[in-house]
Parts: sequence; structure tokens; C-alpha cells
Amino acid sequence: MKQQILIVGAGFGGMWSALGAARLADMHDRSDVEVTVLAPEAELRVRPRFYEAEVHQMKAPLGDLFDAVGVKFIKGSAERIDSEGKRVEYTDAQGVKSVFNYDRLVLAAGSRVVRPNLTGVNEHAFDVDQIEQAARLESHIKALHLQPESVARNTVVVAGGGFTGIETATEMPARLRAVLGADADINVIVVDRASEIGGALGDGIRPTIVEASQELGIKWHLNASVVSVDADGVTLADGQRIEARTVVWTVGVRASSLTEHIPAERDAYGRLHVDSNLKVIGQDHIYATGDTAYAATDDEGNYALMTCQHAISLGRSAGHNVAADLLGITPIPYSQPKYVTCLDLGAWGAVFTEGWDRQVKFVREEGKQIKTQINTQWIYPPAANRETALAAADPMIPVVA
Repeated sequence: MKQQILIVGAGFGGMWSALGAARLADMHDRSDVEVTVLAPEAELRVRPRFYEAEVHQMKAPLGDLFDAVGVKFIKGSAERIDSEGKRVEYTDAQGVKSVFNYDRLVLAAGSRVVRPNLTGVNEHAFDVDQIEQAARLESHIKALHLQPESVARNTVVVAGGGFTGIETATEMPARLRAVLGADADINVIVVDRASEIGGALGDGIRPTIVEASQELGIKWHLNASVVSVDADGVTLADGQRIEARTVVWTVGVRASSLTEHIPAERDAYGRLHVDSNLKVIGQDHIYATGDTAYAATDDEGNYALMTCQHAISLGRSAGHNVAADLLGITPIPYSQPKYVTCLDLGAWGAVFTEGWDRQVKFVREEGKQIKTQINTQWIYPPAANRETALAAADPMIPVVA
């Protein structure tokens, strides 16, 4: 009887976990190990690009890739994890309740924006968190020209000035003018609780964000927060009113609620504490990776962020180590000491930084070229070729050199 490795999720962490586990089993010629991915679709949704236009194209099929490396796929949604019974309950594509019994589990269910309980946010705000929501925003933007011209029609409010908020806001002028005309009098406003523009990303990168915002005409409302949203705009905590037909919510990310089914310590974002091999602390048969893992990247006190940069390496390591655990092979501890940032700043360009203090290395067109490479090449799955795909899953390959 084959031993079962189940991976819940087909995002960056899940896809690379599957390839990593298949690679190690293949290296040791172990046909008695079966790797299965459980997810709603056999596709990688390229979430880092959801702030862009044409979002329906931001996905890559995984069926042929999984077939090439011998990974099985179950189309369904996990609903409950029974860690003691080593089983996952899920609903399949036909709506039938089913159970998968595993020997080892990798939780790679990702994260989601969790909207606050504020008046009108669920009814009237958009987001770019999942492809369906991003597509809904795109349809809305493309239809703006059908509305009578007004300040509200021409205004977009972005709630949150973090990474996603900045990329969404700086891309928005070009997206609006493509629909409303090159001479349209548009307004893009970022509402952020920080006291400085780009404050969440640190002093190293902040001057670049300020410069890009100024050139693109993006306004920032600092030390501010949205308390309600309606069809025609937002109200801030200080009582100020901003007329806007488009409000994009970009704050409040939390790990998948499936993490709550596992008796273990979690961080403020709901991520499971893992050891250096990405095994959930206190669990013998469960690993966590990607956005569900609170994992140390180095010995300097840095921890993986909820980004694809970390999820790719976390996935390779989790896949390798879960298979190593099952096969009785020495694991390779996860390590990702180099950290970079490449922040898209719309028509201004982009900024590329190195280190946790974000030392600026490339800006404007040079930065944009790197960002384009990342978004169109580096983060996509390998070709559906067994040898190529398994080689790419080596946990020792650095995501950034």
C-alpha cells in the first residue's frame, strides 16, 4: 500500500511542495510514495499580478505539469483537518463530501484579505486579493465610461498603503485613463494609518514612493482610516468625506482558516509556528508552508513574509522535507537569507531593493525591467517536462541569487 503525502493548496507554496516531494521520491526511486494535491482548480493563480489589468490572464494551468511528474490532483475544497485521525475532509467538484487519509500533510492553503466589520465594506468595496475579485474590479473600471462624468466617477480610493495598496494605486492612473481618456481629470487617493507615505515599507524605499506618487498625481491621506463605504464614496474616522465610485480594500491579510484546525501555536496573522524543517511545532505528521507558515528565514531574527518570493522557497523545502520524513532521509533545513523587494510603481517605473532594510539598487526603467521579468517569467511554473520540473524543485536553488 502506498504512503500518502497530501498537499492542500495549489498556490506557490503548494505547487512547489508537490514538485519538491515528487523530486525526492524520484531521486530515491520510491514508487511506494504518492503525492496528491487538493485544491479548487489545477492552476497557479499568479496573485502578485492581480493589481494589473487583464487579470483573467494571470493564471497558469498545472494539470500537465502534475501529470509529467506523477503528482495526482483532486479538484475540491478542504473543509476540516483531523490531525489526530490524519484525515482531511473536503467537498469535491460535484459537491460530494469526501475524506482523504494521509501519512503526511502539507498545509499550503494560502491567505486571504479579511475585511473589517465596517458599514458598507462588503457591499461596496473591491479588492485584488483573489482572481474573481480582481476581475470584478476590472469589469467595474471598464464600465466607468458609461457613467455620467463626475468627481466620484473619476476617483479611486485605495484603503491601505502597504505593498499591495501602493502597486494598486500607482497602476490605477493608467488604467483609468485607458477607459476615461488621456485627458480625464482623475483622482487616486491612498488612505493609510501611517504617518508617512510608504511608511510600512521603511525609510530606505520611502523617498522613491514619494517621488513616484508625486509624479503620478497620487494623493495620500495619512494618519487616516476608513470607517464606512457606500456606493458614492468613503467616510474617514475624522468625519471627512471622499466622493468615489471605486474603493479598493487592500489591508487585513490572514492565513487560511484551516490553520485553526491544527492544535498548534499561531502568530498574529494566523500562521502556524514551524521548526527549521517546516514541520508544525507539536505535530508529527503536518508541515506548513507559504502563507500558512511562520518560519525563520535566517539566524538574524527575520521571518518569511506572505509573498511569493518566500512561498517558492518555502514550498520547495516543505516538499523535500515532508518526503524526507516519510522516507527516513535527513531533511534540509529551510533557509532564505537573501531578501529583495521589487515594487511596481506604475507608469513611473519600479524600485528594486536588497536586504531587510530595503537598500535601493534600481529605479524607474531599470527597476521596471526587473519587475517585468519577475511578473512574466520568474514566478511562473516550470515547463511540463519531468526532468526540467523536478530539477527546478531543488530546495537548494535560491529564489534570488
